[in-house]
Amino acid sequence: MATLLVNSLKRFVLTERSTTGAALRLVTAANLHTGNALAKNWNGNNTGPQRWLQYNKVIYPPQQPDEQPRPAYVCHQKTNLKYSPKKMWYVASFVRGMSVDEAVKQLSFIDKKGASFVKEAILEAVEMAVKRHNVEYRTNLWVAESFCGKGRVFKGLRRHGRGRTGEVEYKHCHYFVRLEEGTPPAHYYQPAPKTGEQQLAEWEETMRKRKVTGSL
Repeated sequence: MATLLVNSLKRFVLTERSTTGAALRLVTAANLHTGNALAKNWNGNNTGPQRWLQYNKVIYPPQQPDEQPRPAYVCHQKTNLKYSPKKMWYVASFVRGMSVDEAVKQLSFIDKKGASFVKEAILEAVEMAVKRHNVEYRTNLWVAESFCGKGRVFKGLRRHGRGRTGEVEYKHCHYFVRLEEGTPPAHYYQPAPKTGEQQLAEWEETMRKRKVTGSL
């Protein structure tokens, strides 16, 4: 059954229209689940997430002289990466709140496939910030937002014993990053929840400092 399916896929031909004329493209089992190459052939309406890049086109009104300067930022994304979104989540969460130099340095020593994707996206965002968004110093940027999302999922067959087959999923993910100008905060995440002893000590301190109305 699986051999018959592979042979039929090798004979499957997709027709593409171009400006020069009609062209025939042979689709084999090797490039069936690549993602980027055949994305428009399988679904031409789905071009990936586009809303994240629209934040770069936002125009803010002029600020007053006494207002705090609004820091510049740049949003960037990489779509349909051949990597599981669950695995990418760990790398995306790791670089949050880091400066650009620190994030690139840390990602260079992480032995994960997703680290190379995140490092490449951050370096591309730095180039965009300097060339398109008038950021003066490329080192004066930090990772304000870093997260991933689910991308395309291609399904295939995997051969099992006794002539049976199983379903295998080839997952892709989208990575989103936003760099902001300035120095990173000292504590990006909220502090850890207090323990029971700490909450009791805080309650006792507030009770000692309370004021009883009408007392001496």
